Amino acid sequence: QKERNRMMQKRLQRYNVGRWADEFIDRLLYTRKLQGELEARALSYEAKSRLVRDFQQSGQRLILLDYDGTLIPFSAKPEKVRPSDEVRKLLKKLAKDPKNEVVLISGRDKHTLEKWFGGLKIGLVAEHGAWAKEKDKQWEMIETLSSDWKEEVRPILELYVDRTPGSFVEEKEFSLVWHYRKADPRLGELRARELVNDLLNLTANLNLQVLEGSRVVEVKNAGINKGGAALRWISRKTWDFILAIGDDLTDEDVFKVLPATAWSIRVGVSASLAKFNLGSTSQVISLLTEMMK
Repeated sequence: QKERNRMMQKRLQRYNVGRWADEFIDRLLYTRKLQGELEARALSYEAKSRLVRDFQQSGQRLILLDYDGTLIPFSAKPEKVRPSDEVRKLLKKLAKDPKNEVVLISGRDKHTLEKWFGGLKIGLVAEHGAWAKEKDKQWEMIETLSSDWKEEVRPILELYVDRTPGSFVEEKEFSLVWHYRKADPRLGELRARELVNDLLNLTANLNLQVLEGSRVVEVKNAGINKGGAALRWISRKTWDFILAIGDDLTDEDVFKVLPATAWSIRVGVSASLAKFNLGSTSQVISLLTEMMK
């Protein structure tokens, strides 16, 4: 306790009122700068018109879409977020056009995606790239993976479930996910920071990756990501038009591998490699609907 007090006193000596004020102003200016950048990247009416025109004038189109937070809003119960009739009809209409190749790239497990979208003539990617299904084909593992590590990681996630009321663990074939959307927001964010630190220490030598999404922390095999899955389709032919839309950090891997001519959109107001931002899932649906008019 004495040592902690001594360290705190030293820190307070270094951080006088002037320095605290300078840091506060710097952070405020950075926030304003970030807000300005995000406003500049908002998909304007003019940009949307160009996108729609490019789409309608092209003959070989690739459309890469995330699901949760992109086509449909998040929910406290992920298993309840089934696609609406509007979303299913829109995907069916997009897939029906022979000029379009539609791929849904999701963190969901393959059984759920198959149940919801298996009847549509679209490509599917599950667990952030662990599984892929070409249009009208069977599911295949993108590369050989192991789930033996789960026995070592699961107890840590369960400990955080006990420490965070409202949180729970979701198990997929090759990943474990700690959800805290139903937890108290402040407590959830605090526990998420602690959990990520604990997991990074544990997984340093296990060839695993720790991902932070929207109110989730996910552990999966390293080297598997949405970008690698997207390349299966991107590299297949010379596309006249490519559009990728996603909403969180896992979708940045897709934006990273896109050619310079592609259109890319991040849903929400976060900094991103995407060229543009849209504010909500409803705006995404509106854009896709307008493209198909």
